[in-house]
Amino acid sequence: MAFITTRDGTDIHYKDWGTGPPVVFIHGWPLNGDAWDDQMKLVADNGYRAVAHDRRGHGRSSPAWDGYDFDTFADDLNQLIEALDLRDATLVGHSMGGGELARYVRNHGTDRISKAVLLSAIPPALLQSAANPDGVPQEVFADIKRGLLTERSQFWRDTAETFCGANRPGNKVTQGNKDAFWLMAMQANLQASVACVDAFAGTDFTEDLKHFDVPTLVVHGEDDQIVPFEATGRRTAELVDDATLRTYEGGAHGMFAVPGYKERFNQDLLDFLYS
Repeated sequence: MAFITTRDGTDIHYKDWGTGPPVVFIHGWPLNGDAWDDQMKLVADNGYRAVAHDRRGHGRSSPAWDGYDFDTFADDLNQLIEALDLRDATLVGHSMGGGELARYVRNHGTDRISKAVLLSAIPPALLQSAANPDGVPQEVFADIKRGLLTERSQFWRDTAETFCGANRPGNKVTQGNKDAFWLMAMQANLQASVACVDAFAGTDFTEDLKHFDVPTLVVHGEDDQIVPFEATGRRTAELVDDATLRTYEGGAHGMFAVPGYKERFNQDLLDFLYS
């Protein structure tokens, strides 16, 4: 198993498949790098080098007690990119991983990257406010933490329904989709799971997005029940100068894994890499 050790002694697990221009996949909460296996094999089979890490506290990385803020996440990512000496890379961030990507760009620049993909991502801001009326109310985040602390296994089973869009008529979500979500969620330690809620609820990435100076693909499902499109994807596409917006009618938050939407995203990703 491959690891790097960060400056604060946290071991970050990563997978590194294929050869060619690097594509770095950044997972969402509460998943890990395994969430990207389909996309990693796709790009590796098509002449790219696929890299995906487990965020601290998730998957096989150290179950750290602290460091659950986006500056630290971005530093962990930067140390991985530098350790592997990745250059001319495309960064792909899903959900919370999109926030990690945005903070990386702000704090570490774009010298090593050439493109970015934000999939169902949380920037510019997730929390509802006067400036962000389409955001998520604060009480929702309080309920999430309450559910985790009460019985996290059942909470994750319940969350899999909306994450995948399994509660919508005519959906193609499989039991396997929901089981995979639950399995990865249970591999995240409880401290990380709860602390990350405060991080993604309370961080505004508006200024981060102004630092983007590479072509950026923004992909978002119009029926995202976790990260509302109007508050995030649409606003991100307006804030990033060289952004292309792709919206998927009926698309759920975890559509990169759901039959029908997964294939469409995979093709959009390949087309963007080739462009």
